[in-house]
Order: sequence, then structure tokens, then C-alpha cells
Amino acid sequence: MHGDTHPTALKVLQAVFGYDSFRGPQQAIIEHVMAGGDALVLMPTGGGKSLCYQIPALLREGTAIVVSPLIALMQDQVAALKQNGIKAAYLNSSLDYHEAVEVENQLRAGDLDLLYVAPERLATARMQMLLEQTRIALFAIDEAHCVSQWGHDFRPEYRQLSQLHQRFPQVPRIALTATADVPTRGDIMEHLQLQEAALYNSGFDRPNIRYHIAENQGNAKEQLLRFIREHHDGEAGIVYCLSRRKVEETAIWLERQGLTALPYHAGLPAEQRQQHQTRFLREDGVVVVATIAFGMGIDKPDVRFVAHLNLPKSIEAYYQETGRAGRDGLPANAWMAYGLQDVITLRQMQQDSSAADQQKRIEQQKLDAMLGLCEIISCRRQALLHYFGDHLDAPCGNCDNCLTPPETWEATVAAQKALSCVYRTEQRFGVTYLVDVLLGKSNERITRFGHDRISTFGIGKELTANDWKALFRQLIASGYLSVDMEGHGGIKLTANAKPVLRGEHPLTLRKPSHKPSKAKAARRGSKGASATHSHGPLWEALRQHRRELAEAQGVPAYVIFHDATLAELVEQNPQSLEALGAISGIGARKLADYGEGFLDVILTHQATEQTN
Repeated sequence: MHGDTHPTALKVLQAVFGYDSFRGPQQAIIEHVMAGGDALVLMPTGGGKSLCYQIPALLREGTAIVVSPLIALMQDQVAALKQNGIKAAYLNSSLDYHEAVEVENQLRAGDLDLLYVAPERLATARMQMLLEQTRIALFAIDEAHCVSQWGHDFRPEYRQLSQLHQRFPQVPRIALTATADVPTRGDIMEHLQLQEAALYNSGFDRPNIRYHIAENQGNAKEQLLRFIREHHDGEAGIVYCLSRRKVEETAIWLERQGLTALPYHAGLPAEQRQQHQTRFLREDGVVVVATIAFGMGIDKPDVRFVAHLNLPKSIEAYYQETGRAGRDGLPANAWMAYGLQDVITLRQMQQDSSAADQQKRIEQQKLDAMLGLCEIISCRRQALLHYFGDHLDAPCGNCDNCLTPPETWEATVAAQKALSCVYRTEQRFGVTYLVDVLLGKSNERITRFGHDRISTFGIGKELTANDWKALFRQLIASGYLSVDMEGHGGIKLTANAKPVLRGEHPLTLRKPSHKPSKAKAARRGSKGASATHSHGPLWEALRQHRRELAEAQGVPAYVIFHDATLAELVEQNPQSLEALGAISGIGARKLADYGEGFLDVILTHQATEQTN
């Protein structure tokens, strides 16, 4: 690539990657890095971050060194680059000694455009010596939020990347992330010595993702199955759970319901994890069930939904996990069912952790913000973006609260009863016990403590047990109650409860749902999800041809062409190689390798249609 006569960034974008024009700040970022400048890039998943360093890598002399924390991500990126005729490789623990030496020799000889490495390897003396012998085009630090201990995915090895600037001061650096609140951005700048870098913030909005958060009505797996069957039958998705046990149970249960569901967590043998990940990447319609804490590290563009059966511990984690849906820009769904037990479990995990008190306080604040997002009655996307310092002028029209505004109720009197019951029972008991007292249930435990004789016994019979549990959950989420983790999970009053008890602060809350939750399918187009069901026979024929090509090469199907490219082939119905080359995502190399085969599928389908 470097031998070309000064190709422009736009020509590379069109000829190599097959896209007509740049999006957002891509061109400005690329030109800045090509000129030797450092950059910090905040761009949502699917926004085209990779092109911001891949194109300068092809235009600057030398090899670009890309720091990436996950082996699977490296493998995906390298496979995709090779499909476009780009000389790329990776150095990680998946290579044996001889394979690694071969890559090192390619690097020394200047035969690579890009080399992907893990941060741990970059810090080794062998790698540092290798870099000293190499002409380096730039350093790209992907997933840069990993440098921040206040972030949701801290990797201590990222702190050592500050050495890059010290040892190679003339080499431009570009740090990229999709998830960084304001404190995390400050950490990135400080620890990577990027204080003088240009900041490019293209916002955090993913308008193609539809957000839907439902109450766990005691049958979350059934709710999940109904959601998948109605909106994503036969499509790829990820289901996140809080524990390994729940991952296993959910995967087995979904399999029994006729889905292809595979568990994925750190407790599985490495070979089985790899096998499940490979199936997810290469087969159609596979659902992976994974622990929230275990990053998938995948770059699969056609994940049509991400579901949570438990509450994530922070908005950053939620945003990153849901961001694995719809990377191709086509409509996708982010669905969640959560309940009070999630709150108590996460609070307990925070309390039991060995983290410093300051870290625990930050984690507590992050969980509170996540709870707030779940319980709000206004636009979820506006709240989500606000958390990251982003702004959306009007409600999005593509989240559950916008599409089906939640019913609300004047909950002040009920809240006073609940808060008073907490006080009268000496702030020592859990929600189930408190609900029994409010409903006037006389059992051995209540009688033993004498709580059948207090003023709040039996004063809550106007609501059901589930209504009271939902109210307690919202009071905890809103900061009027807290969970005592020093004792046995008892519910306690906070200072915020006093104005409510005095009648000085009226409360309007979300009304509990008594019917099965239905997530509306996201619309096809710029907002919203089932992206593929309406394509018909040609769509299936193109997918089959793509699948055969991928299997022959041992790569995921989307490395050949994304679903978005196939969808455009269906819509545009090109009749010549020239017309095929104008389709987004088909560059010169892919046109030469695959053009005739895909054109033949289209023309054969057309002839069959005319015959019928």
C-alpha cells in the first residue's frame, strides 16, 4: 500500500474498504494522525473507530502497532483486514513459538501494515527490542478506558503504555474508546500522557439500538424466550447473567426450548470456551449466554439483540454490553429484566469486595445511576447519554418509555406506609418480611418479634405483595431506602426519606406491570430491529453463498460481507460487476475475489423468478 503514489485517505476508504465517504469526524481524525498528531477518540461502537487508525496505517511509512486487550478481537480484526488485501498480523498467546517468530520476522522486514499486540506483550523486553528495530507508523491504543481504575474494565497493564511516549516521542498515538465518562477521560489523558492530544468526541448515541427494561415478574427466562421468539427467532444474540450457575441453567433451558444456546464463562475449559465462541462467530442464529463480568471480546457485526437477565453493575458496563448489538448499523434490541434481588446481590458483592473504600463508594454511585436508569419514566436514551456528558434535544422515540409511556401513580401515601414500616420494625428486616407486615400476615416470626402489634401491621392491604416489592425496589433505586450490607441485608431509611414521611415531598412513581412485558420490535431503518426477516429468497441465497465461502476459508461469514452489504445487494439488485462494486462495503480486493460469485447468485435468482 505504501508504494502507491500518495493515495488520499478518501481513495483508500473507497478502493480498499468499499465505502463512499467518511462519517462524522473520521476524516479530521485521520488527517490529524497522518500529520503526526496524537488523538483521543470517543466514538460509539459501530461508529467506525478502527478506520481512524487503519487508514493512517496504510498511508504512513512503517507498521502501525495496535494495542488490543482481547485475543478474539485481534483475530477478528486481522481476518477482516486480510480480506481487504491488507498485510496484518497479531502477536498473542494463541500463536506457537514458530508462528510468533515468523510474525516478528515480518515486522523487522517491514512486511506488515498493522500488527496487533496485547498490552502485556508490549511491555516485555523482547517486544521493546523488536520495536526498536522497526519503522513504526503509529501506535493505536484500543479500548483505552482500560487504563482507568475508575472505569468498568480496569487493566493494570494499560498503565505501562505511558512508556510508548517516552521511548518513541516522534511516533503519533491514537487512543480510542466507546465507553468513558468524564473522570475516565481524565484518567486516559493522564496515564497515557495525552494531555496535548486532540480530543474527538462524536457522542455516544447508538440510534439503531432500541432500549427496553422490564420488571422481572418471577419468570425472567419465560419473558426472555417470548422476546426472542417474537422478535429475533433464528438470529444471533447475547444473553448476560450475573453468575456462572445462572449462565449454565439459562443456556440449558433455552436449548430445551429449541434454540441454539451456548454457555460462556471463565469457569469453562478454555477449549470449550473457544469452541463456543467460534460457533457463535461462524454459525447463524446462535445465542451465547455469558457472565456479565466476562468480556466476550467479539467484533461480530450482526448481533441482533443483547439481553440482560440481571442488572449490570454500572451504566458503563450496560452501555458496553448492549453496544455489542447492531455493530453493522442495522436495527437491534437491548432488552433487560431485573428485580429487587439483583440490587441486593450487587450491593452485597460491592460490600464483600477487597476494594479500597474510595473505590467502593464510586462503585456504589455507579450502581445507583444504573438503578436510576431502570426506574425512570422519561426517555431512557436521553438519560443514558446525559450520564456520559452527551445531550439529546428531544426524546428518542426508540426506547420502551417513548414508545409505550409507562403508567404512573401518586405513590406518596404508599411510600409513607413502607418507610414507616421500615422504621417501626427497627430497620433490621428484608423486603419480604416488611411486605408480610404491611399485608397483615401473622406468622411465627412476626409474632415472635411482636410486629403484629405495631401500627403498620396490616395497613397495606390495598396493594398486592408484588406491588409492594416493586415500590420498595423503586424507593431503594431513588435513594429513600438503602440495603444494610453490614448485617443481613436489612432495609434502612436514608436522610432523603424524612421529607417524604413528613409529607413535604410528593412521589410519582412507575406503576407496576401486571401483564407480560412485550418489547416492541425495533423498526427497520435508522432506528430500531428485526433486520433480516423480510428479505426473502434472494437474501437467503446470498447468505448461503457467503456461508460457503466463509467455511472454505475458515473465517466468520461477516468477514466476507456484513449483513448490511447483503441487504444493499437485495435492495439495489446490481446487474454488472461495475454496479456490484458501487455497493457499500465492497472494495477492489473483495470485488475481484467475490464479485462474480455474488453476481451469479443474483442473476440466477432473477432468472428463476422470471421462469416462475
